[in-house]
Amino acid sequence: MSTAEQALRRLELTITRRLDGLLHGAHQGLLPGHGSESGDSRLYVPGEDDVRRMDWAVTARTTVPHVRDLIADRELETWALADLSASMDFGTADTDKRDLVVAAMGAIGFLSSRMGDRFGALVLHDEYIHRMPARTGRPALYGLLHSLMDAPRGRPVDDAPDLAEGIDVLAATRRRRGMRLVVSDFLDAQPDLDPDAERPWERPMRRLAARHQVLAVEVIDPRELELPDVGRVAFADPESGHVREVHLSPKIREAYAEAAALQREGTRLALRRAGVAHLVLRTDRDWVFDIAQFVLRQRRMAHVPHRVVTP
Repeated sequence: MSTAEQALRRLELTITRRLDGLLHGAHQGLLPGHGSESGDSRLYVPGEDDVRRMDWAVTARTTVPHVRDLIADRELETWALADLSASMDFGTADTDKRDLVVAAMGAIGFLSSRMGDRFGALVLHDEYIHRMPARTGRPALYGLLHSLMDAPRGRPVDDAPDLAEGIDVLAATRRRRGMRLVVSDFLDAQPDLDPDAERPWERPMRRLAARHQVLAVEVIDPRELELPDVGRVAFADPESGHVREVHLSPKIREAYAEAAALQREGTRLALRRAGVAHLVLRTDRDWVFDIAQFVLRQRRMAHVPHRVVTP
């Protein structure tokens, strides 16, 4: 068994033992059957597929018989946007930020697959937005997570798609209502330290949340919040490749911590304005515990009636 396979099996075991039953949501219907919602096309299997579900448009383009799957009304469809840009290849604690992306995708994916729901993903990596079709079942999810783990480390790329473009593609991928997951560090190339300023990805996130249930997972490393007292350090920007040496004086470290706090507060306020749930995962914390605490807190808040506060 390969190292990646062992890591995925440990991840599945951890999730099912500690999170099973927490993320089960309501389904759109209770009637069994094939349903009537159109799904993805696949190759026609003689003797098993109904010829009445033949996808003639795809068959004509490929010259190979295809049928279109139908999604049962009782199924939910979850789509995730995974940020694997160069800034995610960073980690100074127990794990890398990229590993937390895989963990968050696995947590939602494994629990969704246990209920028979479909799980698909879009991946921001280098100069492309890669699409992995929504499928049911454990083998399909394993293949998706394998692709995330095996993706090469990010490299500086000109005109690479940003998070706002990825969210727009995510909103256009499937119009059918469902759950949408956005996993990123939400770091902008030119950050605005005004917490009340609109973020570049805020409007696309708001449009996405108008139709779907959205969970934003912010992945951070402690060194992105404060710098150690280690003297002169060479900093390399993973997105552009630029390198700069800085002497970490007390004044520099204090200014950096203040700027990082303003950036994080701006992200929190932007996600709140967009009306999406916000989960923070850190490379120096137990991510399973943080997910469990978040879900339990969301459940408690769901039973609290909203009160109008008058001045």
